[in-house]
Amino acid sequence: MTSDALESNYKNVFDGASGFGKRPAILVIDFVRAYTTQGSPLYAPAVIDAVRETTGLLRAARRAKLPIIFTRVEYHPSGIDGGIFVRKVPALRMLIAGQPMGELHPDLQVQPDELVLVKNYASAFFGTTLAATLTAQGVDTVVITGCSTSGCVRASAVDAMQHGFRVVLPRECVGDRHPAPHEANLFDINAKYGDVLPLAAVLQLINQM
Repeated sequence: MTSDALESNYKNVFDGASGFGKRPAILVIDFVRAYTTQGSPLYAPAVIDAVRETTGLLRAARRAKLPIIFTRVEYHPSGIDGGIFVRKVPALRMLIAGQPMGELHPDLQVQPDELVLVKNYASAFFGTTLAATLTAQGVDTVVITGCSTSGCVRASAVDAMQHGFRVVLPRECVGDRHPAPHEANLFDINAKYGDVLPLAAVLQLINQM
């Protein structure tokens, strides 16, 4: 199916917009060294670009005093808390306490008042306090950055919508291992779960707050 045919097929059915609310928060998903270090089984060069673009978004969000929440994945050395997920993706077993591959990328410059949540599965909401934390702060919009687009980003976008939050993805601030799943999942998220926007448009909205 051509691009034009695909757009036509979705038109007037899956082309709505959830919009940008009054109280956004930034969610930075799993920008850890495992995805940005050559030689790592999880290495994805596009994630390096997404980290770089996200640093500018974080500067704007900090100026606007928006909540910023980071996630990273960490498992018990046995992998027992990873269940079927680590059996399906054994490379995740490197993400255990004390191992450098599980550390957040230093360019993010996490501030003392910014929360870092540890998760074991794809969605940042599953088995964590994220939904309650956002609700308690009056957040109505989750601006999602991170990796990977087809995995943890997509799962978190779906769950954010299902928890009643508007979802916004700055296109340049998410990355994946390959352009095909990256683009396919951005298309699907934009069609059904949130709004995929250029980073410049998201920055404009934040700077107006």
